Amino acid sequence: MPSNQQPLAAPREIIDDIDSQILDLLERRNRVVGDVIATKIEQHLPIFDAAREADKIARFREQAIERGLDAEWAEDFLRMIMGSSRDRQSHGEFPRAGTQPRDVLLVGGAGGMGSLYRRFLERSGHRVRVLDRDDWPRVAQLAADIDLAIVAVPIDVTAEVIGRLAPHLPATAALADFTSNKNGLLELMLQVHPGPVLSLHPLHGADAPNLAKQLMLVCLGRDPQRSQWLLEQCRLWGMRIKIVDADQHDRAMHLIQGLRHFTTFLHGSFLRQCNLASGDILDYSSPVYRMELMMTARMFAQDPQLYADIVLANAERRSLLLEFLDHHRTLARIIEDNDREAFIVEFRNISVLRGLCGTRPPRERVSDLQTIRTFCLMVERVRAGWRAAR
Repeated sequence: MPSNQQPLAAPREIIDDIDSQILDLLERRNRVVGDVIATKIEQHLPIFDAAREADKIARFREQAIERGLDAEWAEDFLRMIMGSSRDRQSHGEFPRAGTQPRDVLLVGGAGGMGSLYRRFLERSGHRVRVLDRDDWPRVAQLAADIDLAIVAVPIDVTAEVIGRLAPHLPATAALADFTSNKNGLLELMLQVHPGPVLSLHPLHGADAPNLAKQLMLVCLGRDPQRSQWLLEQCRLWGMRIKIVDADQHDRAMHLIQGLRHFTTFLHGSFLRQCNLASGDILDYSSPVYRMELMMTARMFAQDPQLYADIVLANAERRSLLLEFLDHHRTLARIIEDNDREAFIVEFRNISVLRGLCGTRPPRERVSDLQTIRTFCLMVERVRAGWRAAR
């Protein structure tokens, strides 16, 4: 060791010892978390408790400040630890809704979303059967005596599959779908099946490591009390449940999914046309724009057929997107005319949207900011990897 480094030897040894103690404490915490999980499974308690997490984070921030530590850093650290605990739980058992296991048929259960929910249902103690495209000769056998059928197939064939499946379902079985279009499909299920009906829209991807904090939109159809166990099961997985009207759902999805994915499609297509290397774009980007670039890249890493189904879902959505393009042509005149005043006027008119954040509960806004910070950290890691590879 160089002589000028010698004075650092003792304090560095102390730091290394403290870091080892931190790892020992994290190991101990993991063991206790395992005990908590076992109790939740035994007592049928939700995996995720939003109120406890919010209170815990608030206390942790206060404790950090009392110790002269940065509260933002402390919250990031705690959230990483708690996220690791949830990811660990995704590989184990889950609490089960009800005392008896249910028999569930997943139509399209070999696909991404079907496979995800099959894993969670089975790890909650339910019995799952899968009906995929080559299994139709056995549909009567697979549908016999089931409690629930969930149709999780591409949007463009969902109506056909529902019509084909319905005659084989027990009258007591609940029929549900996993799609982002509700109105027509909910009506169809009510027409072709006399039993319980509900329409589900899980707002997450098939690559979700766990379901804690994920949102499930639910359109109730018929006999909701007979499918209540499924919603309770989602809550036990830690999901948020929101009951919505089918018409309101579809109108919202035109903007939230159809328009958002289409604008991402336009953004990505134009970036490709500009022919800039990914690393170069990131090198000149602010953290927020880096996050937007990563979200764009994430979409194009997934199944293009899924996004084609979402963007081109129906005539109403396509009409909205054409209206969106017409609006862009109108705004393009501001650029063509170099009309600075018109730009400022339109900008001020649009600024009413800032109220969307102001109406959100403080806890949600803090959570959103935390998500952005975590995503930016992830972007920095990816960026460093690109630099190392160049």
